[in-house]
Amino acid sequence: MLRAVVLQAHRTSRKAASVAVGGFRKELVTELGHDRRVRILVASDLHYRLPHYDWLVRACEDVDVVALDGDLADVVSPVPFGVQVVVLERYLVSMAARATLLAASGNHDLDGPGELGEQVASWLRDLRHQTLLGDGAAVDLDGIRFTVCPWWDGPATRDAVGAQLAAAAVDRPETWVWLYHAPPANTVLCNDGRRVFPDHELAAWIEQYQPELVMCGHIHQAPWVDGGSWHAQLDRTWVFNAGKQIGPIPPHITIDTESGTAEWYGVFASETVSWR
Repeated sequence: MLRAVVLQAHRTSRKAASVAVGGFRKELVTELGHDRRVRILVASDLHYRLPHYDWLVRACEDVDVVALDGDLADVVSPVPFGVQVVVLERYLVSMAARATLLAASGNHDLDGPGELGEQVASWLRDLRHQTLLGDGAAVDLDGIRFTVCPWWDGPATRDAVGAQLAAAAVDRPETWVWLYHAPPANTVLCNDGRRVFPDHELAAWIEQYQPELVMCGHIHQAPWVDGGSWHAQLDRTWVFNAGKQIGPIPPHITIDTESGTAEWYGVFASETVSWR
């Protein structure tokens, strides 16, 4: 079973948190001290590009929450995977010292079979830091519920994600944010310009639970292909995919829960939308 994690304050303005992993919840209420305004920095598909991690460490100073939506590592890198994990853990801990850090796994982050016999990113589940939460976690921050969904590799881990969402849906606040690597079906976020890679399970879960925001990645080219975008809507749910691009600064999205805006930065373009 996934282990329960308790998130504690890392700044004096913060109070305790409500955290659940694998459906187990410890009730604590968090206030970030920003009059209900939370700034969330979202990035994905970093693929062990260390200059992007360097930038993120600095950028953490200006936000409350950082959401990394999978593919932190890179299985085709010449750097051995075990070495990547050591380096990435140091970056993640450094970021978590500056902001609350949520990290979901992607297909490049898997390191072997878990207890259900399917591939998992055990290193992301096993991270232990006061303000760093990985796969399987749910945390309430200033009335916003964040759920960190792992990459599932088969029916058993898929069903575990379904159970995780069902547990997190109990007594959910109005604002519910999911981290989930693959984009849902029926959105332009699945299109890489040649093929479409729809996640039908995610689309069904969104239809069932209607979260306010879903942060995805996986399809690097989605924001730039003809007819593509970095954002989409499924009924009342807004879905975002920042994409992957060259340059010293990763494509990223900054979400402001007070103004209800999402600002996307790409190397060659930027855009802001209102999601509320």
